[in-house]
Amino acid sequence: MTSRAAATFDVAPETFVNWRWQMRRQIARGEQATSVLALAPEEQEGFSSLAERFEAGITPYYMALMNRDPTVSCPVRLQALPRSEELLDRAGVKDPLDEVPHSPVKEVVQVYPDRVAFCVAQLCPVYCRYCFRKRRDEESGLHFNRRIVDRGVEYIAANPAIRDVLVTGGDPFIASDGALENLLERLRAIPHVEIIRFGTRTPVTLPYRVTEKLARMLAKFHPIWLNTHFNCVEEVTPEAAQAVANLVNAGIPVGNQSVLLRGVNDTPERMMPLLRALLRIRVRPYYLFHPHLVEGTEHLRVPVDDGLKLMRSLRGNITGLAIPTYVVDTPSGKVPMMPHHVLGTDGEDLLLEDVRGQIWRERAAVRRS
Repeated sequence: MTSRAAATFDVAPETFVNWRWQMRRQIARGEQATSVLALAPEEQEGFSSLAERFEAGITPYYMALMNRDPTVSCPVRLQALPRSEELLDRAGVKDPLDEVPHSPVKEVVQVYPDRVAFCVAQLCPVYCRYCFRKRRDEESGLHFNRRIVDRGVEYIAANPAIRDVLVTGGDPFIASDGALENLLERLRAIPHVEIIRFGTRTPVTLPYRVTEKLARMLAKFHPIWLNTHFNCVEEVTPEAAQAVANLVNAGIPVGNQSVLLRGVNDTPERMMPLLRALLRIRVRPYYLFHPHLVEGTEHLRVPVDDGLKLMRSLRGNITGLAIPTYVVDTPSGKVPMMPHHVLGTDGEDLLLEDVRGQIWRERAAVRRS
């Protein structure tokens, strides 16, 4: 893919795989996009009408994954290209998880007593159209801001109940190796911090960033865990697989957190190839998020009933290792939603519905007082 994509952008392959070049060449305006591929009318209008409302930005790598025919439904285009439908949302809000009220200090979000999300970054390789932190687009000076990072580290150090730190953003991997290493050194110096996790979409949207050198540096601070964000099988490329391999080979477990999106992954025919592809590259499906009520995303939302139907279709048709937990993320934490297979009791027996819709009687499974 790399040689073909590099030719599309009229650069040498060795330039195309430079992650800093990719960030400098982010596509943020309609005229930049049309120099690479034809835009549908709603996409062209999206670039022009939403420029002052929502940020746009797409790495050349991710743009190269898009179907070039604007009349064909493309899950990659739906995730990254602004569309005029974003102006028609009737229910979306700026901060659906109430992260700002849950931030004891700026950019540290604490919902649970034992863990925090530490938002150290603002920049992203791709500004996803469904991002629940769209509110950050109007903020500036947040990317590895020294004062914000210092306050966050001080807060974590002063609260012994915090055992687990999720480093997120934006995308923290857009920082330099040195900046990440400095942050990890400071977090590892806090005795009660047991686990450090990263949330990054770079394996999907900018895989050239995830080098063996970066993975070796991260591995010095084990236990390190990482969750990324594949939403469709088209994103599971050889380049993405290599980025994941660099992490896993360094002993860093990689999980995946998808968002259920209309036209992207909301059918078994779309979801199961993604889940199988993830296991092939050693990524464990972790969460499937019901889409947040974030502004500008009504056209991508999926009814809960459809999500439950999708989850029911997975059980018995794909290995349990590939089945994520379907959750609604709320201001009070994540709430799992799964099809209900426990029908009730009959005497001391438990009545269950199996994956084929048949009733199973589990003998003497209920204790009577």
